[in-house]
Amino acid sequence: MVVKTQYEGFRISGLYVGVNNVRRYFSKRSPVVELQLDHLQIQCGLTAGFWKGQPEIHDHRLCEWLESKRFHEKPCSTPVLLALIPFGKNSFKVTSLGADWKARKGKAKPVDRTRSSATEVSLDEDKVALVGVA
Repeated sequence: MVVKTQYEGFRISGLYVGVNNVRRYFSKRSPVVELQLDHLQIQCGLTAGFWKGQPEIHDHRLCEWLESKRFHEKPCSTPVLLALIPFGKNSFKVTSLGADWKARKGKAKPVDRTRSSATEVSLDEDKVALVGVA
């Protein structure tokens, strides 16, 4: 799934997941989500608002990791799109989309839900999803 960075001033404050992605990929039974950040694995608490129209993940370790990636050459508050790739039960790997993502976005085809290694790309930004095997 595609998510985007959130900013408070010029500092990254978390990730915006999107309402549709919350319904599709997250379990209400789990109060935390596990994120794989390169070699670091962290658990981030999910607030009640996450399930009620504020689909955001906030954690100081996540923010520090995102800032260390230097997505922009100078401080900027323009959201950066990232991929959350399912990495187990309520666990996701955070990664960049890659330089060719926008080129592939326009060439999306319907997904065969019966195949386990399918990749889906929807053009509605809040509903964009990349699903694959890590």
